[in-house]
Amino acid sequence: MVFELWKKLNDKNFSALNIIYGTESYLIEKTKKLFIENALKKEELEFNFSAIDLDEVPIEIAIEEMELFPFFGDRRVVFLNNAFFFSAEKRREKVDHNIEKLLEYIKNPTSFTIAVFIVPTPKLDERKKITKEILKSAYVLDAKPLREIDLINWVKDMAFQNKLNFHPKSIEKLIFLTGGNITLLSSEIEKLSLFVQSGEVVTDEVLELVVAKSLDQNVFTLIDKIMKRQKDAAIQIYHDLLIQKEEPIRILAAIARQYRILSHVKFLSGEGYSESAIATKIKENPYPVKLAKQMIHNFSSDYLAKVLHELAEIDYKMKTGQGDKELLLDLFILKS
Repeated sequence: MVFELWKKLNDKNFSALNIIYGTESYLIEKTKKLFIENALKKEELEFNFSAIDLDEVPIEIAIEEMELFPFFGDRRVVFLNNAFFFSAEKRREKVDHNIEKLLEYIKNPTSFTIAVFIVPTPKLDERKKITKEILKSAYVLDAKPLREIDLINWVKDMAFQNKLNFHPKSIEKLIFLTGGNITLLSSEIEKLSLFVQSGEVVTDEVLELVVAKSLDQNVFTLIDKIMKRQKDAAIQIYHDLLIQKEEPIRILAAIARQYRILSHVKFLSGEGYSESAIATKIKENPYPVKLAKQMIHNFSSDYLAKVLHELAEIDYKMKTGQGDKELLLDLFILKS
């Protein structure tokens, strides 16, 4: 769990071996920052910190770096990026790695070096000998999109740090407006901390005023208006996006993406998949999946397939110059 590791780092409870894998870039970068801030003083960074790209540097050279004694400090921190040999991902390696040498190091790491292996893939290959060995003793972080409850707790923690007081339901509203994207959430919470006066409660009205809606969130609202037969409101959202200089082809792509999510969620829910399992399977953040699950009862599978076919035809017409791009989407919304 990410919060458990962050607590260990803040408590200066370090491990000689660490492995971070997953695709949530914010969690990866935040964790790397905590390693540096808590393990090294600012004046030590130049001498006792290294970041090595294992796409370019053989692991045996990296091990030599990890075995160097710290200079004017107690420890070294070494980031080992692109450590794909812990995963099952098949790729053409630019360099040959001496995995046996790494295996020896993992069995007996230097006590003064904090080695952090970063594997930018969703999973580790636990069948591999090298992966099995490092998992015996390393701190491990699965940097995957946070579950809804974890995301809510993370927002609460960030709000506390920024001295913000949220109305309970407004936390979910903020997550909706940012699509559950943790990087956007962090940015918007920081913005709110500058906008909201001390003691003021952050309400839905404040969020609507301050937080910028992403294209995906505007499109989700547009589809919700279509579902509720509020065609005028849907058209207004579309025209507002055009005023904001969004290209019709980008809006079309976002609409198609949302309908694909609805289609996937409807099918997989019928197969008995949970929300978190669906999010993992279709590689989406959990929150859009939750919202889609609340909407799918309004759509049949046949209807969703028909809409996706219509959107594919509009895409073809836009790309081949068959009709006015803005008008094509106007007609789609009015007919839906």
